[in-house]
Amino acid sequence: MKKMPRPTSVDAYIAAAPRETQEKLHRLRATIRKAAPRAEEKISYGMPYYAYKGRLAYFALAKHHIGLYIPSPVIADHKNDLKEYETATGTVRFPLEKKLPLALIAKLVKARVKLNESSHK
Repeated sequence: MKKMPRPTSVDAYIAAAPRETQEKLHRLRATIRKAAPRAEEKISYGMPYYAYKGRLAYFALAKHHIGLYIPSPVIADHKNDLKEYETATGTVRFPLEKKLPLALIAKLVKARVKLNESSHK
């Protein structure tokens, strides 16, 4: 995969991605926006970024996967749901050859929304 140009919007980020991955990126974006409808969407560190009462989520396309980055402890709290995916403290890697688990992604984003809301009371 060639290096994508630095995007200025999420639309530009998705448009610059290889055609065969764009539909997955559109679905991921829609899932995040539905799970966190009040989140602000922008580009941060060259990736789509969502903020709602703090950091919520990022995503990025890599050569063999789409990375979803959610601040801890969400990944650890859902480790049983994520056992078939490669994970790190704040990262889940969804292989490009597999269908995106949209319900699981929504669950993770909603969990982060809840954490952000509880820390801003």
